[in-house]
Amino acid sequence: MESQVSKPAPESHDFLMEKRGNRRALKDQLARAGVTIGGIMVFVALLLIFFYLLYVIKPVFDAAKVIPLSSVPVATDGKTLMVGADEQNELIYRVNEQGQVDFFRVADSSKKVLSLPVPEGTKVVSSAASVPNQQLFALGLDNGQALLAGIDFSVSYPNNQRLITPGIRYPMGEPLVTVDDHGSPLQQLVFAYNSDKISFAYCGKDQHWFLTRLGGEQNMLTEEVEWQRHTVVLPNTPPVVEHQLLTPDQRQLMLQSGNKVFIYNINDVDDISLLQVLDLERAKAKVSNISLLAGASSLLVSYNSGVVAQYFQVAGEHGRLYQYIREFKGLGNIGALASEYYRKSFATVSEDGRLELLYTTSERELFSKKFDLANPVAMGFSPRSNALVVQAGDKLQLFSVSNEHPEVSWSALWNKVWYEGYPEPQYVWQSTSGSDDFEAKLSLMPLAFGTLKAAFYAMIFAVPLAIAGAIYTAYFMSAKVRSLVKPTIEIMEALPTVILGFLAGLWLAPLIEDHLPGLLLLLLLLPVTILLTAFAWSKLPVRIKALLPETYQELLLIPVICFFGWFSFAISPTIELWLFHGDTRQFITNTLGMSFDQRNALVVGIAMGFAVIPTIFSIAEDAIFSVPRHLSNGSLALGATRWQTLTRVVLLTASPGIFSAVMMGLGRAVGETMIVLMATGNTAIMDWSIFQGMRTLAANIAVEMPESAIGSSHYRVLFLAAFVLFIFTFFFNTIAEVVRQRLRERYSSL
Repeated sequence: MESQVSKPAPESHDFLMEKRGNRRALKDQLARAGVTIGGIMVFVALLLIFFYLLYVIKPVFDAAKVIPLSSVPVATDGKTLMVGADEQNELIYRVNEQGQVDFFRVADSSKKVLSLPVPEGTKVVSSAASVPNQQLFALGLDNGQALLAGIDFSVSYPNNQRLITPGIRYPMGEPLVTVDDHGSPLQQLVFAYNSDKISFAYCGKDQHWFLTRLGGEQNMLTEEVEWQRHTVVLPNTPPVVEHQLLTPDQRQLMLQSGNKVFIYNINDVDDISLLQVLDLERAKAKVSNISLLAGASSLLVSYNSGVVAQYFQVAGEHGRLYQYIREFKGLGNIGALASEYYRKSFATVSEDGRLELLYTTSERELFSKKFDLANPVAMGFSPRSNALVVQAGDKLQLFSVSNEHPEVSWSALWNKVWYEGYPEPQYVWQSTSGSDDFEAKLSLMPLAFGTLKAAFYAMIFAVPLAIAGAIYTAYFMSAKVRSLVKPTIEIMEALPTVILGFLAGLWLAPLIEDHLPGLLLLLLLLPVTILLTAFAWSKLPVRIKALLPETYQELLLIPVICFFGWFSFAISPTIELWLFHGDTRQFITNTLGMSFDQRNALVVGIAMGFAVIPTIFSIAEDAIFSVPRHLSNGSLALGATRWQTLTRVVLLTASPGIFSAVMMGLGRAVGETMIVLMATGNTAIMDWSIFQGMRTLAANIAVEMPESAIGSSHYRVLFLAAFVLFIFTFFFNTIAEVVRQRLRERYSSL
């Protein structure tokens, strides 16, 4: 019997289809899961960016912190002249008006006493302290001499341990300085010092006020500084002077008498004049003290009503005169006031012990708390402004101060601020300077304005061209030409913006400056020429039109546009000579009274518009081309023309996509960096003029982030600028999506 081997039956058709269906379903699920996870990760990434920006920004709005660290008892012999600390806050000191300096080591409260060498038979009749950052003081003697000294801290490292040793330094080499030749007592002494010039003002013989100026010159042989003294009588001084100040630059002397301050110009000792009598009169308030803010450009006036007012010089019809600027109220009966070394912060202590920390420019109350500081005598900041020394009663107390970002506030960022030396409140961004006395000006308004200005001019240039091009390409252009034009324009989007910015700054900007009349002529001729060319083509005989196939008719415009573009620039010098006397820039500046920057908004509008056009064109063209054919065919079948069909059917149906294209282009323009960085001049001004530049948020971040100190106010405000830019783009995209959805719902029934 022959054996038979059975063969397996082939798989049925239904089984194969089921297997393929399962695979397809699995792939669909994987794709759906991948898209979902990708979307969630994008959302998570946006949230992480958002919260990281907030994390970096938050400290600039934190309130200051003041914490008591230690206190030491001090003798009440002699009135206190000044108090302070070293940079490391390991030593605190007190100087009394008789020239005794008490140093206290914070760690163990040990004390070291040093005294100035007051000559025998003389008496100290007055004393004065310099601006805080110099840590100098002077004693006026009854023999016409002054003792000039300063606090000194030397650092050594015995056994690899830091040791700070206190001492007294004499900036002139010798402590004694002869101020009055007649030996008159130096009453109400005030002084200012720098390495080659010293000024002393004092009330001397017969209650007259004198100014002694010592000028130093280095001897070429001995290399020693030789001082020449010159003394003059001050004119028109008040009979009673309560407080006196001398600015560190030795240009101005201020004598306060009652509610008036007499301000003298003492820059030239041979030509001293009364510059201004500043009226400090306030209703039911009396001036209790005057002092200089850091930088000595502002005058702080304390009143017994608990108000501190700020005055500084403002340019006016009669020159630069002091003017009331702002005030801080509710500070109580102020017992002591101290300014920081370099920043515009100051602190006050009221008679009942309330400590207030304030910042003038941002008008912020940084800290307010009551401590055991009743009856304060004197107060001073440490060099790094991270500590505060207060003498209240018979105690010298040290406070830790955390006040990292006092200059930043919402009002300083978004409102006009009256900065020292400016004629009026302004929006200013100026983050750095070469001066220690410089106050950072961190207004974001010029940057936000510049961002919107750059985007506005770019959209004016890009939107008409991109939308009109998309309409013609999608609706009128032949398929063969469209297959070449659309990819070509989309490839433009791959062009690096740094190349566009480079060309705009180095080639386009000079070209526009030299041929501005030609460019303006081109903007007028181009649309007129295109319309006339189309009209002339429509009037040509059919046999001539047949020479150029209908498929390529739009290419006829290329030589026309090229010719009139060349013609406009070729005739530009003639127009400039005929209408603008040969210099368009001078005409704009002198005749029209407008500033002209070579790298201006016109250059940015053209260059950035060129970068934005592909984005808007591509999205809008896809939206128009995707309108169902049965809609346009039905309209044409009912007798509508192609233009009527376009305006009443196609564009309405495609309007959500067109609007999205415009908003995407706007978002791209708002966030653009390299073009505005290289083609705007980066001037942070607020002017809509097309002939002036701007500075945008993105460009500012790119320029200044590398040079900002990590953790500084500048650094954190730059992150705040990035946050504002993030909010801008988020806002525009949200508005675009909302409007797009509403347009889609409205025209979905077509």
